[in-house]
Amino acid sequence: MRNRQGCLAGLLELFLLDRLFEWLERRFGFGRGCSCTGCGCGLILLIVFVAVALSIFTNTNWLRPF
Repeated sequence: MRNRQGCLAGLLELFLLDRLFEWLERRFGFGRGCSCTGCGCGLILLIVFVAVALSIFTNTNWLRPF
C-alpha cells in the first residue's frame, strides 16, 4: 500500500518552499551574485526551486535509493 500526502500537506510544503525561496532570493538572488551579470546564484536557486516544486507536485522522492 502506498501512502500519499493530502492536499493540505502539499499546499503547506509549497507555501514553506515559497517563503524559503523569497528569503534566499533577497539574500543571494538575482543581482547579488558574484558573476558580472548578477544571475549566478539566482539561476541556481531558480533551478533548485523548480526541481523541488516538481517533486512536491508529482510526489517524487529523488533521494530514495532504488
